[in-house]
Amino acid sequence: MSAPLDPRTPVLVGVGQFAERVDDPDYRGLSAVGLAAEAARNALADAGAPDLAAAIDTLAAIRQFEISTPIGFAPLGRSANVARSIARDIGADPDRAILEVAGGQGPQHLVSELGETITRGEADVVLLVGSEAISTARHLSQAEDKPDFSDEPGGSVEDRGYGLKGVVTVAQVRHGLTDTPSQYALLEHARRARLKTDRETYAQSMGELFAPFSRVAAANPLSAAPTERSAEELVTVTERNRMVADPYTKFLVARDQVNQAAAVLMMSVEAARRLGVPEDRWVFVHGRADTAERPIMDRPDLGASPAAVLAVSHALDVAGIGVDDLAHLDLYSCYPIAVSAVCDGVGLAAEDPRGLTVTGGLPFFGGAGNNYSMHAIAEIVDRVRATPGSYGMVAANGGILSKYSVGVYATTPRPWPVVDNDVLQEELDAEPSAHTTSTPNGWATIETYTVKHERSGPTGIVVGRLESDGRRFLASTVSGDQDVVDLLLGDAEPLGSRVFVRSFGYGNRVTLTRGRADELFPVPRVGLREDYEHVVVHRDHHVLEVTINRPDVRNALHAAAHVELEQVFDAFEADPELWVAIITGAGKDAFCAGNDLTATTGDLPWFPDSGFGGLTSRRLRKPVIAAVNGAAMGGGFEIVLACTLAVADESATFALPEVKVGLFAAAGGVVRLPRAVPEKVANEMILTGRSIGAEEAIQLGLVTRTVPKGDALAAARRLAQEVVAVSPTSVRLSLEAMEQTRGIADPVEAARHETDAMDQLLVSEDTLEGIMAFGEKRAPQWKNR
Repeated sequence: MSAPLDPRTPVLVGVGQFAERVDDPDYRGLSAVGLAAEAARNALADAGAPDLAAAIDTLAAIRQFEISTPIGFAPLGRSANVARSIARDIGADPDRAILEVAGGQGPQHLVSELGETITRGEADVVLLVGSEAISTARHLSQAEDKPDFSDEPGGSVEDRGYGLKGVVTVAQVRHGLTDTPSQYALLEHARRARLKTDRETYAQSMGELFAPFSRVAAANPLSAAPTERSAEELVTVTERNRMVADPYTKFLVARDQVNQAAAVLMMSVEAARRLGVPEDRWVFVHGRADTAERPIMDRPDLGASPAAVLAVSHALDVAGIGVDDLAHLDLYSCYPIAVSAVCDGVGLAAEDPRGLTVTGGLPFFGGAGNNYSMHAIAEIVDRVRATPGSYGMVAANGGILSKYSVGVYATTPRPWPVVDNDVLQEELDAEPSAHTTSTPNGWATIETYTVKHERSGPTGIVVGRLESDGRRFLASTVSGDQDVVDLLLGDAEPLGSRVFVRSFGYGNRVTLTRGRADELFPVPRVGLREDYEHVVVHRDHHVLEVTINRPDVRNALHAAAHVELEQVFDAFEADPELWVAIITGAGKDAFCAGNDLTATTGDLPWFPDSGFGGLTSRRLRKPVIAAVNGAAMGGGFEIVLACTLAVADESATFALPEVKVGLFAAAGGVVRLPRAVPEKVANEMILTGRSIGAEEAIQLGLVTRTVPKGDALAAARRLAQEVVAVSPTSVRLSLEAMEQTRGIADPVEAARHETDAMDQLLVSEDTLEGIMAFGEKRAPQWKNR
């Protein structure tokens, strides 16, 4: 006889779904909240007991697409508190309302998380609910009498944020890799590379994988696209089935044109008995697991998903069964690889007679935003109820195979499964990451790729490996260069092909040859030009003066100005007769006000690999003096921090105000300032954007001299002459020795550290000249070599 159940054991007691299509005869044009309320009512009714809405103490809402990113748009308006709007509409008043992070793992993750909460006695009756009304929003957004779905229900909510960390990176944005089809397409071709399959064969396999899904969707009255399609139909490019991102046609990707909702009601065994829920409605969680994958570029095998495989395997282990014991499965199917990566890892065949979906999958049933797996849970609950003792599994994916949640369900009573997800994650994280570089240059081979097909034309995106050291990089094709795109789409196999990559501040670009790269990106002659558009240069024997010449915008910098400054300082570094440089700003009000935000509206600001102003990421081998003649803000202050020396007039101000506009000092400010001034002072300046004047700057050691207003450049010239008067070789090697010992905390150890600077000094002409001039009581004639 089995042991009695703990009264705190969680059980699923009710599930509900709802959908409408714009061409339905009874189409009502419900909002996302209205759809969710319908599904929630169905779940409450499914539990088979009266007055359950009033018993709900926790309501967790899945985040709609329109509120899943900071730039989400709701053309018909939206609720300011989705969870409370749904609660109000169904007559509930929960103590706790939750708005979950974005990601398709959300519904299954919440079952696990809030099941734990129930076991601890911190919740009793929990409703999980989510919906999307994307189809209605698009259908009615241009209507003259369009509805207004705005709602202000009031009340508290636990808003967990977007949860997008690691899913979208700056590097991906710079290479046009922000859409999910392109990101999954890279993973798809990586899997094809591992399987050593040609494109035609692989495309056919994707069609064969998803054709049975369309068959299930065709029989599901809730499906957004209830049409059965053959493997050939799914992968053949037609006017209706256009190529989205190679190798994906439209029919192979998740369908977001949906009006769908689903809900799950959970409660403790004690609550179920107290509220009169019949035991034939009870479904138990037998196994569960939650894992997370590392960011795309760090994954050792781009064509696999060890996090998903481990989550599935562990959930089955906890349930005490194997994959063959499952009667019902639903594998998250936003793209083919989301299914095949799991099948590869756990030994499931594409043609498994049980089927790999109970809904019809995201491309056919509908990719109901972050809420798809709530539908899968509802279907699995119905099936295990219909076949008592059978097992069903829901495998839910979020991001780009980034977050994975799995649940195993059955009507057979069992205690709540104890799982240590932290231990699982430690196992995953222990595997070494791929070696990557953000600034690749040279010959490389293609590891994986895709081509985005957009109205503006095709764009190739490549993940490659440098031939020199094997490091992985991300790059894209050059606008107007069809050569690489033709390779990626042509008859020859692109995987493993040789390409040439160059790195720029705005991203990495691939071409087929070095010559083509030189043609598209002419390497500027290293040397000073007579005329620049945004800077003024003046050479005075061994001293180079560089003036940022944009006084109309307080010498703020944009892309073209950065490029010119990089070229100027490249020339300075290369010229043996230039020993010291001075940088200042035109006019009397500003040294440099940082990034010119007006010039980068709608795009990411960028600067060269050498950093902001061509300086903040450059290893200075010669002294550069900042002559601060006014405001040095943001990137302007970061230039000052990067310079070897700095003088300031009494009007100068210094600040890192990026936090005031939702940014942070990413061009070296958050790194250099804490190393230059006391930690607490740096923290205050960085975290509040507080400005300091010239007097405080000299007290903190950020500048070496202060002078009256208007005299900064003259003071910098005097300082430059002091430096020019000594050996340029000694100056250069002193800088090198300081750099080589900078990371050694112990001064004795640092002093004993052997650098090659002294070796270079021993064979320099300046050393001999300095000794001879001293002995002969004459001024030395320095050579800088």
